[in-house]
Amino acid sequence: MNSDENKEKDVKAEETNKAETPENTQDTETEKAEKAENAETEKTEAQEDAKSGDDEAASGKKKEDGEKKGLFKNKNAKYEKEIEELSTKLAEAQDRFQRTLAEFDNFRKRTMKEKASMYDDGVRDTIEKLLPIFDNLERAISSVEGKVDEDDPLLKGVKLTDKQLKEILAAMGVEEIKALGEQFDPNLHAAVAHVDDENYGENEVIIDMLKGYKYKDKVIRHSMVKVAN
Repeated sequence: MNSDENKEKDVKAEETNKAETPENTQDTETEKAEKAENAETEKTEAQEDAKSGDDEAASGKKKEDGEKKGLFKNKNAKYEKEIEELSTKLAEAQDRFQRTLAEFDNFRKRTMKEKASMYDDGVRDTIEKLLPIFDNLERAISSVEGKVDEDDPLLKGVKLTDKQLKEILAAMGVEEIKALGEQFDPNLHAAVAHVDDENYGENEVIIDMLKGYKYKDKVIRHSMVKVAN
C-alpha cells in the first residue's frame, strides 16, 4: 500500500517538475535577453564615452593648436618688428658709411690738390728767385760775344752753365715765353716801351728786353717787351 502511494507521489512530482521546466526556461531566456540588452547599453555608453573623449581630445588639440598659432603669431609680429628696426638701423648705418666715404674721398682729393698746388707754388717761387741769376748769365754771354774767341774757356764754361740750367728748367716744366715777333699779349707780356714803325705790324713785339717764364701755363714772370704800333 505504501509502495503504491509512493509511486503515485513520484509520478505527481515528475509531472510537477515537467510542468515547471518551461517556465524556468522562459525565465532564463529573459535574463539572457536582459543581460544582452544591458551589455549592448554598456557598449553604446562606452562608445559614446569614447566619442565624447575623442571630441574633447580633438577640442583640446584644436584649442592647443589655436594657442600655438596665437603664440607663433605674436612671436612673428615681434620678430617682424625687430627685423624692421634692424633694417632701419642698417640703412642708417649704410647711409652714414656712404657719406663718410664720400667725405673722405673729397678730403683725399682736396688734400692731393692742395699738395700739388703747394708744390707748384714752391717751384714758381724758387724759379722766380733764381731768374736774376739766369738773366746775369745771359747778359755775361751777350757782353762778350764777338769780343773774345769762341774757344775761350771762360765763355765756353758760361755758355755750358746757361745751357744746363735751361735744360733743368725745361725738365721741370718751366718754359720761356715767346715774345719776339709775336702779337702783344697782356697775359704774357709787359710793355715797357712803344714805337711807331711801319716796318712792323700792329702790336708786334719787336724787342724782348727781359725774358719771361711760365710754369704749367701759369706765368712766373712776364716778358718785358718793346711794342710797335
